Amino acid sequence: MSKFLSYEDRMIIAQRLQENASFGAIGKELGKDRTTIAKEIKKYSYDKKSGRPGYPYNPCKFRATCKAKRICGTSCTHQSAYKCSLCSECTLHCSDFVEDVCSVKNKPPYVCNGCSQLSKCTLLKRIYDPADAHERAHHAVSEARTGIMSNEDDIARINGIISPLVKNGQSLHQIYLAHVDELMCSEKTLYNYVDAQLFDIRNIDLPRKVKYRPRYKKPEFKVDRGCRIERSYADFQKYLGANPETTIVQMDSVIGRVGGKCLLTIHFVESSLMLAFCGTQIHQPL
Repeated sequence: MSKFLSYEDRMIIAQRLQENASFGAIGKELGKDRTTIAKEIKKYSYDKKSGRPGYPYNPCKFRATCKAKRICGTSCTHQSAYKCSLCSECTLHCSDFVEDVCSVKNKPPYVCNGCSQLSKCTLLKRIYDPADAHERAHHAVSEARTGIMSNEDDIARINGIISPLVKNGQSLHQIYLAHVDELMCSEKTLYNYVDAQLFDIRNIDLPRKVKYRPRYKKPEFKVDRGCRIERSYADFQKYLGANPETTIVQMDSVIGRVGGKCLLTIHFVESSLMLAFCGTQIHQPL
C-alpha cells in the first residue's frame, strides 16, 4: 500500500468533507489511518478571504451592527454611500476593528468545506481543495528529493580530493576507484556535484563528458485520473439501471495502416442504425 495519497484519494476526501464525514470514516474508505487524513487536511488546506453575494470579505465582530461612514476619508476607492462595512478594505483603517474568528477551524474537520453557513459567511475561510492539495504535495515531495545531502564540510573534503587530481589529468572514474573509501559517496554523486558547480572544477574540465549530448527523455503524458471518478463502466451500468429509458449512442474507430484511411463509426443502439465516416489519419510531429 502506498503511503502517498493519490489525486483520486484527495477527490474523495473533498467529497466526504462536503458530507461532513468523520476522519475515521474517510480513512476507512481510503484504507488510511484517521491521523493521516487529519494531517493531510491540516497541511494542505488554505485560507481564503471571500465574502458572500452582495457583501465583501469582512471579519470584524461588529460588521452586522456597524454604521460607520468615511473611515478612510475622501481617498477611498471603494466608497459606499450606505456604510463602510460594505467595503472590503474598511477593516484596514478602522480603529475599532476586532477580528471575529470562526471556531470551526479550531476543531475537526478544521476546514469550512461542509459548513452549512459557508454561503452566508464573510469571515476568513479555511478550504481544502483536492487539486491545490495534490499540486502542493507533489511539489513538497519533489523538493524533498532534490538538493544536496552533504554539508559544507563534506563538500570541502571531497573537493580537496577531486579537484587537484582532475586538474592533473585524471578522470572522475579513475579517481573514484582509487579513493572510494575516502570519498564515501557514489560515482554518480560526484558527477552530480560537478554539475551543481560545488567543486573548483567544472564540466569543461572533464574532457570526455563535454563530448556527450544529454540523453533525450521522451515526454511522459499523464492522464488526470480524477476524471475517472464516478465515470467507470460500473457507474454507467448503475446509471442505466436507474434510468432505463436513456438513449445510448456508441462511437468507435477503425484504423488501418498508420497514416492511411480510417473509419469513424457511430452506432444508434435503440434503432440499430450505424453510420460510418471515412477519413485520413493526421499525425502531428512530436
